[in-house]
Amino acid sequence: MKVTVSRKAHFNAAHRLFRADWSAAKNEEVFGKCNNPEFHGHNYELIVSVRGEVDPVTGYVVDLKILKDLIKSEIEEPFDHKNLNTQVPEFKTLNPTAENIAVVIFNRLRPVIDQNLDLKITLFETPRNFVEYEG
Repeated sequence: MKVTVSRKAHFNAAHRLFRADWSAAKNEEVFGKCNNPEFHGHNYELIVSVRGEVDPVTGYVVDLKILKDLIKSEIEEPFDHKNLNTQVPEFKTLNPTAENIAVVIFNRLRPVIDQNLDLKITLFETPRNFVEYEG
């Protein structure tokens, strides 16, 4: 029997959507106010979902304390109250859209979560705008 277990977390971060190889006008046209050269911020809400077989000994798919600690060390500590463009290495060359942030989060967590478990990232940039990524 497969069960999905999820853990919610959040982080606050600033970013700017732009492409250095585009003109200011093209960046403004495509990214609008998200292209603010002084950056802007979001209160990101994150849901990390893990799906797999229930362990007959523990009754767990994954120990939620372990999942909580992994999210804290791999995502919250490096992202919270940071400028994603300048302080998170992956975004030095990658536009920090919600889509790309979700992929980066997945890529940071996938190596530290049992490979027999499916992983899904749901990232809310605003209460109404969110993305999902499953690898």
